Amino acid sequence: MLLAERCESERLCQIIKELQRHRFGRRAETQREEQMLLGLEDVEQVAACGEAEQDARAPEGRVTRARNRRINRGALPAHLPRIEVVVDIDAKTCPCCKGKLHRIGEDKSERLDLVPAQFRILVTRRPK
Repeated sequence: MLLAERCESERLCQIIKELQRHRFGRRAETQREEQMLLGLEDVEQVAACGEAEQDARAPEGRVTRARNRRINRGALPAHLPRIEVVVDIDAKTCPCCKGKLHRIGEDKSERLDLVPAQFRILVTRRPK
């Protein structure tokens, strides 16, 4: 009777180990891409907080970091499709004298936009 109890106990322990391995094993630890990106977002936020603290402590380094961020890292590839977005005002007449407004200049920027399984470039213009 004692041998039967030990055998039953070993069998139950083996079942528990298999269930634990199934629940907590290597395959159970795989994450979806969205979950991994959430973790990376937290890391980016911590890095941004660190940079903000660094800016508060040493304002002279802030100018250097801002200049480095604005450096053109090269033109975006020409083969990517571009979607042009024009930011403009509705009324083209002066509210005071009702004369026609003159365009002084134009700002243009490009940024890479990631659409799942598709890259495209958004071109934003703001006529001056």
